[in-house]
Amino acid sequence: MAEPKPWPISLFFFLFFSAFAAAVPDHPPPSTSQFPFPETASTVVPDPANFFSPSLLSSPLPTNSFFQNFVLSNGDLPEYIHPYLIRIANSSLSVSYPSRSSNSSITQLPFVPDLTIDSFNRTHFVSSFSDLAVDLDIGDFRFHLVRGSPYLTFSVLETSSVSISTGHGVRSVDSYDFSTKHIVRLSNGRNWVLYSTAAIDLIKSSTYRIVTSGGFSGVIRVAVLPDSEGESEKILDRYRGCYPVSGFAKLSEKFGVQYKWQKRGSGDLLMLAHPLHRRLLPENQTVLQNLRYGSIDGDLVGVVGGGSWDLNFDPIPVTWHSINGINKQFFPEIAAALRRDVKALNTTELSSTASSYFYGKLIARAARLALIAEEVDFAGDVVPAVAKFLRNGIQPWLDGKFGRNGFRYERKWAGLVTENGASSTTEDFGFGVYNDHHFHLGYFVYSIAVLAKIDPNWGEKYKPHAYALVSDYMNFRPKKFPFSIPFRNFDFWKLHSWAAGLHPFPDGRNQESTSEAVNAYYAAALLGLAYGDESFAAAGTALATAEILAAQTWWHVRRDSGIYERGFVEENRVVGILWSGARESRLWFAPAEWRECRLGIQVLPVLPVTERLFSDEEYVREAVEWAAAAVEREDAGEGWKGFAYALEGIYDKKNGVEKIKKLKNHDDGNSLSNLLWWIYSRPNGSS
Repeated sequence: MAEPKPWPISLFFFLFFSAFAAAVPDHPPPSTSQFPFPETASTVVPDPANFFSPSLLSSPLPTNSFFQNFVLSNGDLPEYIHPYLIRIANSSLSVSYPSRSSNSSITQLPFVPDLTIDSFNRTHFVSSFSDLAVDLDIGDFRFHLVRGSPYLTFSVLETSSVSISTGHGVRSVDSYDFSTKHIVRLSNGRNWVLYSTAAIDLIKSSTYRIVTSGGFSGVIRVAVLPDSEGESEKILDRYRGCYPVSGFAKLSEKFGVQYKWQKRGSGDLLMLAHPLHRRLLPENQTVLQNLRYGSIDGDLVGVVGGGSWDLNFDPIPVTWHSINGINKQFFPEIAAALRRDVKALNTTELSSTASSYFYGKLIARAARLALIAEEVDFAGDVVPAVAKFLRNGIQPWLDGKFGRNGFRYERKWAGLVTENGASSTTEDFGFGVYNDHHFHLGYFVYSIAVLAKIDPNWGEKYKPHAYALVSDYMNFRPKKFPFSIPFRNFDFWKLHSWAAGLHPFPDGRNQESTSEAVNAYYAAALLGLAYGDESFAAAGTALATAEILAAQTWWHVRRDSGIYERGFVEENRVVGILWSGARESRLWFAPAEWRECRLGIQVLPVLPVTERLFSDEEYVREAVEWAAAAVEREDAGEGWKGFAYALEGIYDKKNGVEKIKKLKNHDDGNSLSNLLWWIYSRPNGSS
């Protein structure tokens, strides 16, 4: 068969792919006749009816959102909605402008409430949500929580008294502009400004409480003044009149992401941009350097516009094979490794695990062998054997005949779970409560993409299953496959994924392995190539590009990044667990001292796209040297060593390959063939 060619870069610029808008769902949850996996009744997912408006329950619901803590358990853990930490508890909403707490092992935002807005209703619920915002109703108050807004905005829907308390103590309350602006000075030195659409009498009723005298109906906006010079107050005054109530993101025609906010009021919209935003915004965007808020992700800077932003990426090449090619002199050595690795493929190994994660890694490792064989002109001996192995390994999961596990459709949140995960929060690393979907499914999608490439007839037969898997974590909705599912993992404001699922955590969502997130979207792009689906390939490429940029910004700890404190930077070159409100050195499965694991979990699986994830050779050298002592520790796993040696090969191919050849075994998703392919495909030969 003719070799499919990579799509030209110009292809990707046509993309116009809209993201999910939950407030106006496109479709009801897919029926089991539409969805190619059997339905199951989960016994472990929480009931979304506790916190979502009944009008939202007929559409799929987000499971890794920026407001997830508000709809889990008691709904009373904080979420970080830049630049504020927000907590709902005891019929009230508390807002904190947090100061970072940092040492060599953790950087964190402790929640210390600055202001608490009280209601007389002890329940809260989500009345609408979008990619960048959520409306949260508590009694007569509707809070428009919009990411990156310097103001906390809420509507008082019925004429009510507004009561605001603080644990710090109120020093003074001063009124301006005919009582539509008030400055509240707290005993901790923080000053807050409060704006209202109509005059209100805001009075200090006690040391710790301020209230409105009489009823109020309208909109109130609250913001901390981040400086003492008055510049921020002038800016906040100027843009007080325009406020956002929702925000949508879509992949744009120019290869990037476009934000569009639905706004009310008058004037231009003022929002805040984090460091990656600022890198991607066009030069003609109005940036206010004098309005600067601190955050866990680096300084947030004011940006003024008409209600939309365009964030443009430089697209990465998505290729089946190495980006730079391999010198033919190394073909025989790689072919010899392939012969051994393919011979070792057997169904016994697959029968050793029923885990969707570890099973996915095993089949993806086999799929890599087929592509490596194509590249080194050894396909005739390898590809048929790999294709047979993949068919035997993948089909039971897609046909529902695996027996020991399988993918199932769960109706409450309208997404995929595993059979084992439907009755356990720990099986399959919590896949049944929507943990790690992009990690697990990314391996399956990669394997399916490769098999569809080398066996197109099989690919066409299982195309509905392939699209359903990708739809679960990526919300790709081609016309023939009408699944309307919110992005399970990708965060369009942070521009990377989260993995925590339906677990409440004090520091919000988290993600450990950025490289496995990249793999999920890279695999989706390859699936698009396999099916000749241009928009699919472009969407996967865009998200993989964004995930890479975010990993390089926040997970790769550079000495000169300016994002983290000096003590944290000196001790770390890689973040272990990145939370929405914290950064940790440790991993879920290893202490911070096991640096070889911390490095490796940000590398695996080794793919052509890994080259773009680790494109900064100086940083790579620093990271490998930082982990070197741990890599050579006596009890360090051989699999983890392989990833460190692969990175070493970026700047020192000779030592890298020598170390790789001495390894006695490899990670369950890796192989000697793959590591030799990687080393010998580094640019400029094998010096």
